[in-house]
Amino acid sequence: MSGFEADNNGVSISVAADNKNGADFEVSKKPKRNKFAFACSILASLASILLGYDIGVMSGAIIYIKDDLKISDVQVEILVGILNLYCLIGAYAAGRTSDWIGRRYTIVVAAAIFFVGALLMGFATNYAFLMVGRFVAGIGVGFALLIAPVYTAEVSPASSRGFLNSFPEVFINIGLLLGYVSNYAFSKLRAELGWRVMLGAGAIPSVFLAIGVLTMPESPRWLIMQGRLGEAKTVLHKTSDTKEEAHGRLSDIKAAAGIPEDCTDDIVQVQKQTHGEGVWKELFLHPTPVVRHVLICAIGIHFFQQAIGLDSVVLYSPRIFEKAGITSSDRKLLATMAVGLSKTIFILVATFLLDKIGRRPLLLISSGGMVVILATLGFSLTIIGHSDNKITWAVGLCITMVLSSVAVFSIGMGPIAWVYSTEIFPLRLRAQGASIGVAVNRVTSGVISMSFISLYEAISIGGAFFLYAGVALVAFFFFFTFLPETQGKTLEEMEWLFDKLVGWREEAQKLKRKRKMNEANHQIQLGNNLTTDRRC
Repeated sequence: MSGFEADNNGVSISVAADNKNGADFEVSKKPKRNKFAFACSILASLASILLGYDIGVMSGAIIYIKDDLKISDVQVEILVGILNLYCLIGAYAAGRTSDWIGRRYTIVVAAAIFFVGALLMGFATNYAFLMVGRFVAGIGVGFALLIAPVYTAEVSPASSRGFLNSFPEVFINIGLLLGYVSNYAFSKLRAELGWRVMLGAGAIPSVFLAIGVLTMPESPRWLIMQGRLGEAKTVLHKTSDTKEEAHGRLSDIKAAAGIPEDCTDDIVQVQKQTHGEGVWKELFLHPTPVVRHVLICAIGIHFFQQAIGLDSVVLYSPRIFEKAGITSSDRKLLATMAVGLSKTIFILVATFLLDKIGRRPLLLISSGGMVVILATLGFSLTIIGHSDNKITWAVGLCITMVLSSVAVFSIGMGPIAWVYSTEIFPLRLRAQGASIGVAVNRVTSGVISMSFISLYEAISIGGAFFLYAGVALVAFFFFFTFLPETQGKTLEEMEWLFDKLVGWREEAQKLKRKRKMNEANHQIQLGNNLTTDRRC
């Protein structure tokens, strides 16, 4: 991309690396992975652990909360799923806060808010008190959910953008696994104490996050928006693959900030900019064919990522295992830990495949696989539900499908929804486009997690997963029909690709032929230059 600039409710995201130039670098030699940018991305993405931990720990803690506080299934659904809606408030606040105090300190704020929320949940004496803790923790998670990918995007060099931008999703899964481990570790305590320790322990990773973040540099984008060009140049040189790329990224961000290209002062005055004028009209009232296609893809990929019901598997896996015939709490929590481990391993695999195989193949493999897995899970649970005796093969099939579902999801639909939706919006629309994606994602996740128990009580648990399989089938055809490959494409190429809603394949073939011709001409030019140098 020639630039990545988004303002999500005030957040300005910029990965200003010129892929036109980047394409020239890659023809000659692929640069080594930038270790400094790698380290910064890891530190920033640690914020995503907060969301993962909360999801993981609540799936096990809710077993004991229900018994201890004597709450209904509807209250369970609300308690589990409401965090997704609270996240929206945190994400909105994080946008403005990060432009005011910077990306680094916003991550510290996220950690501090979640720290307070975790303690409130840990000391909760009743359902209302627990909901207050969920509200505070949700605000902190919302901060983290927005700011981690923002910072990562702003420090990522072009060659590693897909790899590094998938880090927030990786750390969500690591947090998920930590939550499952916490469930098992504290399940031996008295029931009324165990769930409180499980939830309160979430304060621990937030402390390490706040300390670790202070060791990393501020985002170059934010520094330039504050007029601190000297510091921004230093960060860009450390996080870019070449000096040319650093210079290109600097030029793009300066242009976005309204700073003249020839300005080389270390400190400059930057005029305050307003955000988003006319953008909403362009998105919804008068969209061009390109914008309409991009918006459909962004909303669709975020909706289907959650609508296939993976959150139901992750949040309610102990209940699913109970329906499969596993009644021991210890065994349910151990099986749930296996779910977290499977999800984490395969999200790590996906990070290495994103920039090698591409977005579209992984997305189609993942969504197609989910159709088969969810249907098979529904079949096995239906067989178990209609039998008076324990059917070993059906129980084994059920557990295998639960583990397979999180693995197949994590290799494609999990990380790609976030990576893809940040790549396709034009610069002027990326801010609001990103915020629409986050809103659709979290609202859909909240609806799914707050309705699963009611759904399976209405149509049976097997029927619920047959329904999810049907949604996954629709998702597969949606991705196949409307989503072109974006790996390695420049902004100009994106505009060509997304100009047609269905006929984008012809444009993709034209781009492929054009790239081959350009690469051949470039190699010929290099050969001619080499011959001239030898003669001289």
